[in-house]
Amino acid sequence: MSAAGGDVAAAREAVAALCQAYWYPLYAFARRQGILAADAEDLAQAFFATLLEKDFLHDVQRERGRFRSFLLAAFRHFLSNQRDRERAWKRGGRHKRVSFDAAEAESRYQQHGSRTLSPQAEFEKQWALALLQKVQTDLAKEAERTGKSEQYVRLSPLLAGSPDRESYASAAGALGMSEAAVKVAVHRWRGRFRERLREEIAQTVAKPEDIDDEIRALFEALRH
Repeated sequence: MSAAGGDVAAAREAVAALCQAYWYPLYAFARRQGILAADAEDLAQAFFATLLEKDFLHDVQRERGRFRSFLLAAFRHFLSNQRDRERAWKRGGRHKRVSFDAAEAESRYQQHGSRTLSPQAEFEKQWALALLQKVQTDLAKEAERTGKSEQYVRLSPLLAGSPDRESYASAAGALGMSEAAVKVAVHRWRGRFRERLREEIAQTVAKPEDIDDEIRALFEALRH
């Protein structure tokens, strides 16, 4: 896990990046617990302030397994301890906070949050969605760097499922490519998506052999 072991500064930076990418699942978890929107924002910020300030890296050892599980367990403990929560928020006021748009978060929760899932199931589903969104964002940036931004934007809707011939033909016309070339490009982008997905998950698990199990768990979460 990139968030554990090795150079402390690099490890802290890795954890900060993970928190930045995956803060919303914890916000959704708090909301499903019945916590009000403003309080959920404050609690998430307080939690991240504590997580990033204290010497927590000893707790994120390789035997701990998935960062996803560690983060949720730590947040649950944080919510259960009012005094630690208040002290953390005071400390957080003096230090850099994880940046997120609270209004956007609540809008997202109202539109896509489930009222039937348990808080943990909601967290796992939102974690999976956040991970897929991050991979898509990273691929879009990669496409821009390589001069293939237009191609990626046009073909990204075709990466999931089995597009029909009309979809390929439409993309070919828009991009000035043959249908055969479009199919090859879609195949390559799918391969790159799988690679980036595995790379991203590798940042959150203890061992390479855990990656496939984590992929299965996350896609199972998306079924709900």
